[in-house]
Amino acid sequence: MRALRVFPDEEGHFNEALGDRELLVVSQFTLYGDTRKGNRPSFTDAAKPGDARPLYERFAERLDAQRGLFGADMQVELVNDGPVTVMLEL
Repeated sequence: MRALRVFPDEEGHFNEALGDRELLVVSQFTLYGDTRKGNRPSFTDAAKPGDARPLYERFAERLDAQRGLFGADMQVELVNDGPVTVMLEL
């Protein structure tokens, strides 16, 4: 999975792999918020914690990544060099 090319090269094409970069995996169910029916997001389609935690752990393990605390309210500082969102099927 570290061969996944998600970083731009000098020409702006996604040709640079994750490689040996340090990674932090943070659970974020809010990415699955649905606002089609109003102004307040619905998270009913997000995986329940009992289903989501094993996926989170498996994902972090396969990437040999550091982990945040699953389900915790965390303050994370980062530089988001994007915008890119990638859906991965494991």
